[in-house]
Amino acid sequence: MEKSLIQPLIAVVISFLVATRAYVRKSLDLSGAISGFFVMTIHFAVGSRYGAVLLVFFFTSSKLTKVGEDKKRRIDAEYKEGGQRNWIQVLSNSGIATVLVVTIWGLIGWEDKCLDSKDSTVITALIGGVIGHYCCCNGDTWSSELGVLSDDQPRLITTFKPVRRGTNGGVTKAGLLAAMAAGSVTGLTFVLFGFLTTKCTYDAALKQLLVIPLSTLAGLFGSVIDSLLGATLQFSGFCTVRKKVVGKPGPTVKKISGLTILDNNAVNFVSIMLTSVLTAVACVYIF
Repeated sequence: MEKSLIQPLIAVVISFLVATRAYVRKSLDLSGAISGFFVMTIHFAVGSRYGAVLLVFFFTSSKLTKVGEDKKRRIDAEYKEGGQRNWIQVLSNSGIATVLVVTIWGLIGWEDKCLDSKDSTVITALIGGVIGHYCCCNGDTWSSELGVLSDDQPRLITTFKPVRRGTNGGVTKAGLLAAMAAGSVTGLTFVLFGFLTTKCTYDAALKQLLVIPLSTLAGLFGSVIDSLLGATLQFSGFCTVRKKVVGKPGPTVKKISGLTILDNNAVNFVSIMLTSVLTAVACVYIF
């Protein structure tokens, strides 16, 4: 059978199994599982390395969400058991990459290409955008999920003043280091799968290793941008009744920071878009 038939079939099987497992384990609700199935199928159908970085993001974020659940339950006013995500959260964290992946498929079909501006500036930029996308997603998630468990005092990224745990825009050293680690894992995954699926010259193949340090910086950048947006354009307040940080103003809520312009999904979307663009530009110049 031709690759154009085998690859999509494999993609459907993998995506169905992962989405079903995620729904059963309450990592995704029904709408999240359905949308996740289609997103994952597209990624794996176009190229296994795109599906791999998506799975690394999904599995690590799902696992980390469940780490320290008791503490997170006490802090997070919108805490959900298992970190259950819906279709809006799925698309806000994968929509841009899905568009980029489909565009790549439209230009080169089922062929996997190395990052190489001499061969194609457009393809290099698009692939760089996908890398930046998941570095940002992974970086923000690792930073948030591990940072909130840290003993470090969170500080608002715009003023460096101490803030309560769970405040949008609050950062810790542990959280920023986690973001860098998340980016490096994403980059390493992309490089390893790329070695298995792409064919390019020795020099070009060796240069692909630069994706790892670039991804490390992209993970950090994405987390910082997310924090800056959260501190300025996303509301944070302390509810004197629930004794928790909340994301909406109210009569019993004392404002901590931010405006009521963006919600969490919008902050994720904007930070992902900015990180994707910057990483795409960096890839064109580096590769």
